[in-house]
Amino acid sequence: MEYHIYHIPGKKIGVTQNLEARVHTQQGYLPGEYEVLESSDDIDYISDKELVLQKEYGYKIDRKLYKLLKTETKSMKINVTEQTTTFPYPVSKLKGNLMDNIGFQWETSHGLFVLNLKSIQWIMNHVQTSMYNNERCYVYNKAFANWFDSPELFEEEEDEEDLPTVKCVKKPLKMFEDIRNWASTRGLYERGNSKTQYIKLQEEAGELAKALLQNDKAEVIDAIGDMVVVLTNLAHLEGVHIETCINTAYKEISKRKGKMINGTFVKDER
Repeated sequence: MEYHIYHIPGKKIGVTQNLEARVHTQQGYLPGEYEVLESSDDIDYISDKELVLQKEYGYKIDRKLYKLLKTETKSMKINVTEQTTTFPYPVSKLKGNLMDNIGFQWETSHGLFVLNLKSIQWIMNHVQTSMYNNERCYVYNKAFANWFDSPELFEEEEDEEDLPTVKCVKKPLKMFEDIRNWASTRGLYERGNSKTQYIKLQEEAGELAKALLQNDKAEVIDAIGDMVVVLTNLAHLEGVHIETCINTAYKEISKRKGKMINGTFVKDER
């Protein structure tokens, strides 16, 4: 039985026994759009080598060795695409089925997900019914991955209309410092530049526009967060902390006078 370490440039490094099923069918990448870095029938070697290559290429390192995932006994017939994870249950029956499968893990192009009490709560707060089948529901993988990387940064609350809201539970300065440390360890400051970050910012602004037009709250939160991360890194590359930029901007606007016109605050020119 042979295992393959595959690399989707700019996306991820993963392991599979079946390239056609895992990479072609599930993730939608064709030959030429990915590369096989190593193949072996030694699952111990492949499991260790995957983490080494993920670190070497600057990708997020998996939380568990591949060989440990192979021993998981729980299973659930989910459908995973690059964008979403779809569950074969209506929302009304989802939580019970998720609770029955605590410990279940699945891999996406955004990383490995694990069902536990906190991740189940996140899913229930953000799940949406499929527009094609009321008996199925889904979550967005990117939004889930962002929460999963730093679940301690957020806490979920219910507002008066029972809509999920998110508030920061870390001090902003600490959060920005965490972002800078994250970027630094991945070589973004050493090998990146302000121009590429500006282009990235425009890409994220496009994602935000799309989410607003679709009234997709989870993606709005995700896009705004991504833009803050990019702006933090852009400021650092320009030799200034984003906290300084925000403070400077606030001092400038705090004394302004004006009025709302067509939904926009227009300052007095006097």
